[in-house]
Amino acid sequence: MRTFPAVVVLFCCCSLPALAASLDDKPIDQQSISALEARAAQASPREQCFLYAQLVHEMIEFSAHQYSIGEFEQSTSLLKRAQEITHKLHTALTNDDKKLKDAQILLRHTAFRLNELIHSAGSDDRPLMAETLIQLNAAQTETMLAVFKK
Repeated sequence: MRTFPAVVVLFCCCSLPALAASLDDKPIDQQSISALEARAAQASPREQCFLYAQLVHEMIEFSAHQYSIGEFEQSTSLLKRAQEITHKLHTALTNDDKKLKDAQILLRHTAFRLNELIHSAGSDDRPLMAETLIQLNAAQTETMLAVFKK
């Protein structure tokens, strides 16, 4: 009977890193971003917050990839589009959103990844990234407050 709790603890410890890593393992390209953007625009108001959070996440991840391979112009344009989507997320946020907590967690993870990108970026690229991070943190905070109002 003592082995059952040990098995449960072992299973939980093994599955949590896989869950956290799954956010960044999905291959992201411009087509998947465009498809998600179209899906978010046509979604019901209850679903838009999470879809916009997912879209911002994919844009930041793809921007980091573009930056790492030296495609600085594409990376910059994705960051600017991510700022626009973050603004849409602010306006789409309501208290009866579906998956509001999931959106807040995803925004927190995205802000963390963007902060990592800022530290590895050159000094010329940091202002745009920092501005995007400020907007992303504001959206994450607003989403968190909406979660607690429920």
